[in-house]
Amino acid sequence: MSQRDVKARIGSVKNIQKITRAMEMVAAARLRRAEQRIAALRPYAGAIRRMTRQASEAAGGELGQLPILAEHDSEQTVAILLVTADRGLAGAFNSQILRAGIRAGTGYEKDGKAVVYYATGRRGVSSLIFRGKETAGTYTGFTDRPAYANAREIAEALVSAYVDAKVDRVEIFYNGYVSPLVQEVRRETLLPLQQATILEGSESDSEDADEPSGHHTLVEYEPDPVDILRRLVPDYVEISVFRALLESTASEHGARMTAMRNASENAGEVITDLTLEMNRVRQAEITQEIMEVVAGAEALV
Repeated sequence: MSQRDVKARIGSVKNIQKITRAMEMVAAARLRRAEQRIAALRPYAGAIRRMTRQASEAAGGELGQLPILAEHDSEQTVAILLVTADRGLAGAFNSQILRAGIRAGTGYEKDGKAVVYYATGRRGVSSLIFRGKETAGTYTGFTDRPAYANAREIAEALVSAYVDAKVDRVEIFYNGYVSPLVQEVRRETLLPLQQATILEGSESDSEDADEPSGHHTLVEYEPDPVDILRRLVPDYVEISVFRALLESTASEHGARMTAMRNASENAGEVITDLTLEMNRVRQAEITQEIMEVVAGAEALV
């Protein structure tokens, strides 16, 4: 490889490094905004989920009076919502959700159950189509900044499928935001309400942490808990989906910022190696020229 070739490679790697650094800064700016949206939503989401849990506990055996609250006699079809991104270049952000969701779907299929997939983000949609998976709903074009209307559209489709008995269970997989460096795959059951994650005692909401253990305030419901749940459950599903979208957005920006930082650092290492290579090539060329001059001088003697 000539000195010119090495210089050209160094120049191209430096251009890539400029791009990755710019993408890192953009992701960092978007991450801050996404963190603010999560912080603003979490208290409201936690309150809705607590109210739903408390009302369902008060309703007790009356939950089956409404289609949206009724637990189906048999679980034949499972709906799985995969929350991914429209774009890549974010490390394992999209692939880990797809692996977890498809692994869960395969497990249900082995048990003789049918699985239908819902997906947000072009990455998830295209991967499901490529794998030949049945998609009942696809939603793209908003993962950078999801709006509540997007969550409502998805929630309405899921609730309608459950009420119409097209599916007997609804689960959601998304990347939960922990920190810019850490995103964890979360799996939650939305419907039926009797099996929802909010009733399993595994809720990780920080808003629930300040509730005294073993202490429950006596609540009198007017109207009765079932009527309240009729209005509350759709909101609970919408809020749960919206929260997952916001968590996924923040996780995406954090994962992309980390991936671009790593790419910039790797580009710096490549530039260092190529610079050493260029110096060796230059030294070899100088040595060769000196040898040619010495050989020419000896020929004249």
